[in-house]
Amino acid sequence: MFCQHFVLEENMLEVDCPCVTPEAVLKASGHVDKFTDLMVKDEKTGTCYRADHLLKDFCNEKIQKDLSISAEKAAELKHVLAMLDDLSAEELGAKIKEYGITAPDTKNPLSDPYPFNLMFQTSIGPSGLSPGYMRPETAQGIFVNFKDLYYYNGNKLPFAAAQIGQAFRNEISPRQGLLRVREFTLAEIEHFVDPEYKSHPKYSEVADLEFLMFPREQQISAQSAKKIQLGEAVSKGIVNNETLGYFIGRVYLFLTRLGIDKDRLRFRQHLANEMAHYAADCWDAEIESSYGWIECVGIADRSAYDLHAHTEKSGVPLVAHEKFSEPKEVEKLVIAPVKKELGLAFKGNQKKVVEALEAMNEKEALDMKASLETKGVVEFYVCTLGENVSIKKNMVSISKEKKKEHQRTFTPSVIEPSFGIGRIIYCLYEHSFLHEAQ
Repeated sequence: MFCQHFVLEENMLEVDCPCVTPEAVLKASGHVDKFTDLMVKDEKTGTCYRADHLLKDFCNEKIQKDLSISAEKAAELKHVLAMLDDLSAEELGAKIKEYGITAPDTKNPLSDPYPFNLMFQTSIGPSGLSPGYMRPETAQGIFVNFKDLYYYNGNKLPFAAAQIGQAFRNEISPRQGLLRVREFTLAEIEHFVDPEYKSHPKYSEVADLEFLMFPREQQISAQSAKKIQLGEAVSKGIVNNETLGYFIGRVYLFLTRLGIDKDRLRFRQHLANEMAHYAADCWDAEIESSYGWIECVGIADRSAYDLHAHTEKSGVPLVAHEKFSEPKEVEKLVIAPVKKELGLAFKGNQKKVVEALEAMNEKEALDMKASLETKGVVEFYVCTLGENVSIKKNMVSISKEKKKEHQRTFTPSVIEPSFGIGRIIYCLYEHSFLHEAQ
């Protein structure tokens, strides 16, 4: 039904990319540095636990089973649960110490929370010296092949590509039966769209849908989800744009047509700290089950992060073009690295620094220009080096010039619905079958 409802009806391209991914791809996307959960260890036995799970279990246990708990304390714990995904490592550690939470099995003290990367690492090639990872998502295979997919679509936007396949995440503490496992089936759609025109021609087909939505403001104030018309959510800016709203509506129709109870389905907006490092806005389709509310589909506006990152890393421009009917005079940002000065300063790393400078967006470049004019030097992060370098005023020229252009070149934004197939099937069973005690 996924292929019928999305791939065929939306005329999407479909791909099947490898499960083993070179480190360079996931380094560019940010997964090597940022794809982490916070972990704590039993200080005596070394047993590992996911920090937020321990705090969540403690709060739920107190609220549900401690009859002596005061109303004020219960309200505090409910607020902690609402803000759980927004807590930093330091805040999470402070709460664990404040509530005296210990290792569940031994009651031993716990370490401070620290990040644990969720990817499985492996080696590629006969020498075993080339690092790689089992893919934590299927999206990156689509992004690195954007140039070919854009060509297959006649060099036109918008278009979408879909992929169904296995993904792998090294969960710290697998739990909840089949709902949190280390190998699972994902179905992901990458819808590429002009960042200046995020409207959708079929948006009106879903704008009148009304269903449970849980914006971040309601979560922070400890309110409950309420029914909101999708068109109202988009017009008020609760949902970032029409295309994101369209796919939220299509996901709602997909899940309810499968058999998911619409009264036990809600769309929850990510809190600020909970947002993936690449997302401009993100909503989860959550389904209520015997385990509570389970995230089954994520619908994210990934902006242009991934294509920008892979362009900078590989030097291959993953861009789209809009041809003008008549030449237009436009004000163009011109970034001109002074290669001689950069070569003297960075020697063998000159090429990487030049590529990073040329890949800056307009805001980054103008901020650098202002800093160079006032201070004469600025610290600049080079992704391919993984470190900051000092750029001096004589190393780069940044200006705006008026030019006549026959086409506009830009990096597309990406709207991504991502489906946890196993979770959806499990929740579907719970919503479809009843067990009556004899």
